Amino acid sequence: MDSLIQRLQALSSAEDFLVFFGLPHDERVVQVNRLHILKRFYQYLHTTEGLAGLDDIEMFKRYRELLARAYDDFVHSNAATERVFKVFQDAGGRQSVPVTSLRDSLAERQRTRREARAA
Repeated sequence: MDSLIQRLQALSSAEDFLVFFGLPHDERVVQVNRLHILKRFYQYLHTTEGLAGLDDIEMFKRYRELLARAYDDFVHSNAATERVFKVFQDAGGRQSVPVTSLRDSLAERQRTRREARAA
């Protein structure tokens, strides 16, 4: 019989994990947040102590609880609020470019065009 970890390694999508653990879920929530759910599940697994010493049955129960918690995070919230991925962590998901950088870039492009025309 395969161990729980071996069986989990065969799973590849959030849907696979939710079905494997027998968790009811809304497909619309999963479609929009599948990667966020898996990333949050991974975060919970790596911050929860005492998982390594559990037998497969207890480990299944704890993993199921953590996956349910990860899924629930996105039922009641959204990716921008939860900030699971770096893009959402940096500046609240917004990136900025200094105006001076744009001005310098434009000046460089104009100079390059003038030089090309002169050559």
